[in-house]
Amino acid sequence: MEPRTRPEYVLEVLADPTCVKDIVRGILHTIFFHRYFPSMRPSTLEVLDLTLPVVADPELETLIETRVGQLVRQLSSTSSLSGGSRGELGVRFFEKRRRKATGLGGWLTGTGRSEEEVCWEVWKLKITLTTPRTESGGHYTLGLGLVHILIVC
Repeated sequence: MEPRTRPEYVLEVLADPTCVKDIVRGILHTIFFHRYFPSMRPSTLEVLDLTLPVVADPELETLIETRVGQLVRQLSSTSSLSGGSRGELGVRFFEKRRRKATGLGGWLTGTGRSEEEVCWEVWKLKITLTTPRTESGGHYTLGLGLVHILIVC
């Protein structure tokens, strides 16, 4: 039996430099909201006149803020006057599985009970900074990203 391949989703995001941070935060919060399994009381985040679901977890919020901040710094350091600066941000979800023993060696040495982390889903955000031709350019990009997330989830 062939091992199951993990799904990989790619979201291509075009964002204005003034709102790239909010757009990426909104998309990441939406992904985590739909993949967060423990019971929790959801919160909301306002991004470009859209209300998005948020997992109210300080550790997750700190992680998202840190990674988005690093991405924005990278994009702004490579930015040019004509725009077109690009960056990527990935999210991988893992689960711990008991590693299978391999014959008698695993049984005798006790290595049959160890755990391994197995990736079960990957999200890639490919962000390109650009100046929209209309005022609603950011709304359109964020809306498309959210629709893709909702279809997949």
